[in-house]
Amino acid sequence: MVFFLIDNVYSRYFSTFLFIVAALTDLYDGYLARKTGVITGFGKFMDPLADKILTSTAFISFVALGYVKAWMILIIIVREFLVTGLRSIAAYKGVVIMPSILAQWKTVCQMTVIVIILLHINLKATFLPLGYNWSILTSNSTYKVFDIMVFLTMLLTVGTGIDYLVKNAFVLKGVLK
Repeated sequence: MVFFLIDNVYSRYFSTFLFIVAALTDLYDGYLARKTGVITGFGKFMDPLADKILTSTAFISFVALGYVKAWMILIIIVREFLVTGLRSIAAYKGVVIMPSILAQWKTVCQMTVIVIILLHINLKATFLPLGYNWSILTSNSTYKVFDIMVFLTMLLTVGTGIDYLVKNAFVLKGVLK
């Protein structure tokens, strides 16, 4: 996301390319691990953590540039820290918490929203200087659609966080004693 924050169309396109490659390799890695049965405790823990870092930095960049609301991103990131903390406690106790199918869809939704916003920002940076003042590039309606997409993603993110807490309450009970 460092490349994305540089106010240069080429670095932003490069950032978008890197994000898409990272998202696709994450998807392929998960598919390959399940298909071949090569699933490790390290992978079960680190893969979701890498996803959280990737999506969180993108969302924070969008907040910095004014494309999304900070409060929604804050809720998403707090949930991510809570689940990561829960996973860390579980790992310390020798328990590996696998991502649920709903949590996997949450990650797909987050990455899809990020790619859509990245593409919009790139199109805006490319076409506005050329004189193409299309309403989709500058309209408040576009930003409202972003808000709705992020809000729905936030709801899914919170829902999966609650699901993790409920299903793994036994891990927390051991720590709180």
